[in-house]
Amino acid sequence: MTPDSFPTLAVSSWSVHHALGIMHPDSPERAFDGRVEEAFGPAQLGFLDLPGKIKTMGINRLELCHFHLAGRDPAYLREVRSALQDAGVILQTVLIDDGDITSVAYGERDIAWISSWIDAAAELGAEKARVIGGKGKPTPDSLDRSAQALMNLGQRGQKTGVRVITENWFDTLSTSAHVERVLRPLNGQVGFLADTGNWSGDNKFSELTNIFRHAENCHAKADFDTADHMDEVDFAQCIGAAVMAGYSGPYTLIYEGPGDEWQGLVREAAFIRRYFSKTP
Repeated sequence: MTPDSFPTLAVSSWSVHHALGIMHPDSPERAFDGRVEEAFGPAQLGFLDLPGKIKTMGINRLELCHFHLAGRDPAYLREVRSALQDAGVILQTVLIDDGDITSVAYGERDIAWISSWIDAAAELGAEKARVIGGKGKPTPDSLDRSAQALMNLGQRGQKTGVRVITENWFDTLSTSAHVERVLRPLNGQVGFLADTGNWSGDNKFSELTNIFRHAENCHAKADFDTADHMDEVDFAQCIGAAVMAGYSGPYTLIYEGPGDEWQGLVREAAFIRRYFSKTP
């Protein structure tokens, strides 16, 4: 395999949340009001400098958590979009990290809030917006609510040019059977992101293989016991599950280990490139 045929890599802003330091809380319960929280320590990197920083790593695709953005003001969104364009970085996905579309009590409120972030993703020029498929227990009713809400959100995205995707995250989509149950009636109108770090247990890799058959995006997260020790066996099995399922999309590097975040991302990227360099 030549370097040109290596899989596409991306980076999530979550992977460098300590370097960014601050966040801008925004949720369906409490809309953004200009607050800035130093949630992860003093900022070492300005948010608008992030696209240029990842470009120096040889990576030109970025995912942004909604709470790293300082609101949805159009002028601000244009500023972020300009920073991405100036760095030559593609905004792959806006990660909308809150809201429960399956909630009986608050579902309509949360769907409206998520919709506003899908619109913001369009303003930013994002290819996709990832929404949570639901937080409640996976009952027949909650799975039906998830599918219907995702269908509506997917249509909202289509009108603005943003592909809506969901992910194996939280209880509602906690098994491959639940993922398939929700995706089936959507007929491809909503895409899927497979996250290698969201599941564990004895059936982890068979479950990942099952969901990677539906995936068009991936969060590739390695486990680090220490800053210098990555669980390469587990990470290789996760990537192997993707390959076995025929996955051919980008691998977004997710780092949550100890120590320097940038070095962790470099190690993950190098491992994936080595893995595919050995693949016929």
